[in-house]
Amino acid sequence: MNLELLQLIRNVLLRCAVVCFGFSVIMSLATVALWDFWTGLTAQWFHTSADGLGTPILYFFAAVKFYGIFVLLSPGLALHWTIKSLDKKA
Repeated sequence: MNLELLQLIRNVLLRCAVVCFGFSVIMSLATVALWDFWTGLTAQWFHTSADGLGTPILYFFAAVKFYGIFVLLSPGLALHWTIKSLDKKA
């Protein structure tokens, strides 16, 4: 792999991580702001109680955070450090 390809992959991963965290902030703000509306609506659509919706939503945000950190951000930072060390050697 050449340096330009590594830089491209790094840029894509880091930009995807930024977009992922941006969407998660927007979704969490919308969830907090519209909690009463959404719990009533989902309880009616999916025939569940409004009390039991907190745990799946918490699991969803934990999965988004896990994906953003370990699938996007960690490889992006590793590539960033690799590219910086290759630049210092050259």
